[in-house]
Amino acid sequence: MAPVVSAEIAVRRRRMRLSKRMNLVVGAAVVGLLVAIALLSLVWTPLPPAKMQIIHKLQPPFSFGLLGTDQFGRDVLSMLMVGCWNSLSIAIVAVAIGGTLGSIAGISAAAFRGAFESLLMRVCDVIFALPPILSAMMLGAFLGPGRLTAIIAIATFMIPVFARVTLASALQAWSRDYVLAARALGNTRFTISVRHVLPNIMSGIIVQATIQLGLAVLTEAGLSFLGLGLAPPAPTWGRMLADAQTYLALAPWLAILPGLAIAMTVFGFNMLGDGLRDLLDPREASR
Repeated sequence: MAPVVSAEIAVRRRRMRLSKRMNLVVGAAVVGLLVAIALLSLVWTPLPPAKMQIIHKLQPPFSFGLLGTDQFGRDVLSMLMVGCWNSLSIAIVAVAIGGTLGSIAGISAAAFRGAFESLLMRVCDVIFALPPILSAMMLGAFLGPGRLTAIIAIATFMIPVFARVTLASALQAWSRDYVLAARALGNTRFTISVRHVLPNIMSGIIVQATIQLGLAVLTEAGLSFLGLGLAPPAPTWGRMLADAQTYLALAPWLAILPGLAIAMTVFGFNMLGDGLRDLLDPREASR
């Protein structure tokens, strides 16, 4: 009986490992495809995305262009390609800024504790109380809609996310034997944080950044939908969805295609983040 149970457990473990690898492979494939499309749009699109051809407006897919045209006769495929670059570039910059500032704050709070840690947590609570959409609306009143507004709004929301994740991981690292040994040797808190704590929590930061990229793309789409993203005529997936509302019955592909692009992007980054977590987390790898 025991050998049968052991065999079943081994089969389940192999299936779990295969599932974890599939997450990484599928996520990397989807994200890689999106990055390739975004980079390709910088040098080539089927038609200029801002070119209007009123005579060919609202053409369905495969009748004029691969994915049809919108209400102004613009090529939908070209707009989706350029929108991919706009969405990914804003998301990557915002997550990089928010992740860097949040990680620095979290590591510093773990090193110095006390009042600094309490202050950081209260600031995070205040930022969490303001959704990124509301933050962008307030910033738009001062800066006006545009790329900078979207980046600042998303990055501001990302800072407390990374601060809390980094703080929790760093506090665990500070209790490890290698940190205690470094303190016994007389290393400063700054040196310990940079040389010993940060390298050992970097995998968690990378996984968190990958997952947050999907959320950043979704947030950017929401900002563009509300008119707080890039100014026209720069195409964005969110504005394409907003413009398609009037034509849902006549041209449903105008809403379906950018919606699928957003969903695929979020799915790809989530799958990639799950795969990286399983790969980089030794506790997951040993299961």
